Amino acid sequence: MKRILIVTTALAATTTAAFAAGPTQTYSEPVVQQPVAPVESAPLYDFSGLSVGGQIGYGNIETENPELEGDGGLYGLRSYYDFDFGNTVAGLGLQYDRGDIDLDGAANAEGVLRVGPRLGYDFGRTMVYGTGGYAKAYTDDDAVGDSDGYYVGLGTETFLTENVTAGAEVLYHEFDDFDNGGLEADATTANINVNYRF
Repeated sequence: MKRILIVTTALAATTTAAFAAGPTQTYSEPVVQQPVAPVESAPLYDFSGLSVGGQIGYGNIETENPELEGDGGLYGLRSYYDFDFGNTVAGLGLQYDRGDIDLDGAANAEGVLRVGPRLGYDFGRTMVYGTGGYAKAYTDDDAVGDSDGYYVGLGTETFLTENVTAGAEVLYHEFDDFDNGGLEADATTANINVNYRF
């Protein structure tokens, strides 16, 4: 009996000492995380929405009845509203070019207004398109007057940044509604343009 009491007392003393020391703490190696390179999102090139811009170019005009011709510089403004459907872009635009092209001293072509649709293919950053529509030519001679007509052409537009594009366009025009009843004119213009897309 004495022996059991001694063993029990020894066990109790050992257990009390263990609890007094608290739980045994284990050591774990710190986890080293590898640095993660920041992921830059690719720029989004979307032709949808409103764009406004400016253009400079060159125009060549030839007329019949009488036969006249002239060429010179042009500058103007442009605005389009486009819808980007993935591979296809469709839009409607307005352009006005100002110039002072002398037609062999008979009159000066002062400007041309264009309103019409365009339909293009979206290559991602670049669009190539065809366009056509209504055009109006303005002269400075009351005897010659102004004329309604049409235009057709090709163009391209490329994103420089997510909001700025640059482009080029070649257009052919025909006019046969001048106040001088027999006068007919055709004009070819080429321009480069810069646009801001909202």
